Amino acid sequence: MDNLYPLLMLPAFDPRPWGTHDLSPIYPNRKFEEKIGEAWLTGDDCKVANGPLAGQTLAQLSQQYQRVLVGDAARDPRRFPLLLKFLFPHDKLSVQVHPDDVQALRVDQPWGKTECWYVAHAKPGAQIALGLKPGVTVAHLEQSIQENRAEEVLNWINVYTGDMMYVAGGTVHTLGPGSVIVETQQQSDTTYRLYDYGRARELHLKDGLAAVKLKVASGKVVRPAPAQVPGSNNRLAPLVAAPYFVVDMFEMKDAQELNTRDDSGKSSAQILVATEGFGVVEASGAEPVTLAKGDAVVVPASVGKFTIRPQWALEVLRARVPGSPLPEPETRM
Repeated sequence: MDNLYPLLMLPAFDPRPWGTHDLSPIYPNRKFEEKIGEAWLTGDDCKVANGPLAGQTLAQLSQQYQRVLVGDAARDPRRFPLLLKFLFPHDKLSVQVHPDDVQALRVDQPWGKTECWYVAHAKPGAQIALGLKPGVTVAHLEQSIQENRAEEVLNWINVYTGDMMYVAGGTVHTLGPGSVIVETQQQSDTTYRLYDYGRARELHLKDGLAAVKLKVASGKVVRPAPAQVPGSNNRLAPLVAAPYFVVDMFEMKDAQELNTRDDSGKSSAQILVATEGFGVVEASGAEPVTLAKGDAVVVPASVGKFTIRPQWALEVLRARVPGSPLPEPETRM
């Protein structure tokens, strides 16, 4: 395995004005003096917690191991391809937009920021906004920002636990309070803030308005019901299959063998995020790695076959880069 093994990642807690001091239900025993909005799991600066590579960042390991870590399917062998994080909105996020690949290249960024949101928990009435209301133009959006009423032109959607939202680059969006989100995205932090409810933070109207797309594939992903995994008591729920990422949810009561290589023959690092329960990740020649609620484990592409062994029960998201080209998913607003 070229000295690589399943990597337990240290979450990096990021203060945000819309965050919360209490990160329940994911980290019920963690209290913070500052309001925490995000827990980064696989960012460039996120560090390994276990084994000989403890203390190394994903950026450092990607530079050193390249495709041995990230796999054949990743676009750039020297950069970890996917950023996963938990979001804890206790107040409304800014109204924002991320560039798609085309717009990102125009501002000297290697790629854009398409993402998806899995709703791990949602209180009654929780909402997100995706896109603009029918008939709203970029000029209308700009005017609504100047008149401090940008929320009125957004397309608001009720969200429920278990929903998966696809957010294509170029989509104007925001999160309301009352949910806990697992975000999977291209490894980019390019965000243009369009409107911030009067909070004293910089806006990025020139680049942001240039990045807005009126026709996008964003919305609530239409997906099949969870299916029983043959020969086990486990269930598999395909959450989203898109050009930049594939995300599945496993509900495990039995050990589950997985592979870093898909049916296309290409390999990808696998990111495992536990949303409920506790388990162990096992790979040949490596020490077992515990995976508890809130944890993320990166399984390097070179590992090949590995096993997730739940202790009683475990819910785990698996994210990876698709080995063959995929279209944008079917969605509805």
